[in-house]
Amino acid sequence: MNTIIMFFIAGAVLLAAEVFVPGAILGIFAAIALLVGVVLSFVDYGSMGGWIAIAAALGLTGVTLWFEFMILPKTALGRRLFLKAEISGASQPPLAERETMVGQAGVADTTLAPSGYVIVAWKRYEAYSRAGLIAKGETLRVVELDNFRLIVQKN
Repeated sequence: MNTIIMFFIAGAVLLAAEVFVPGAILGIFAAIALLVGVVLSFVDYGSMGGWIAIAAALGLTGVTLWFEFMILPKTALGRRLFLKAEISGASQPPLAERETMVGQAGVADTTLAPSGYVIVAWKRYEAYSRAGLIAKGETLRVVELDNFRLIVQKN
């Protein structure tokens, strides 16, 4: 009986330590310890003792997980262990609204051959010229937008 209890305690401690150690290795060892305790219960105490051990292992796992995810995050230590913030952002800022950009006049900030940068409404955008080369400083007009750049043509 002491051996079975020791495996159950070891399983609970390993499962609780899973919070502090990244990866699932301690959780796997905890499951193995609880499984060994259940198997020993079946061997030593028969079917009824084994089913009681299964219920105890599931209950112990449930209580341990409940404590880890419901109680621990509200403690001072838990607030340091669990993430509360998220990173939000995008790899690309939104280009512009199609309705406001199409038809706008601009100036080539770099030579477009056929890609480069333009200034439209006092902002610098990456642009593409369907007609090919547009020299720096030439006036142009926005005719379309794609996902990442403006499509422009000479005025």
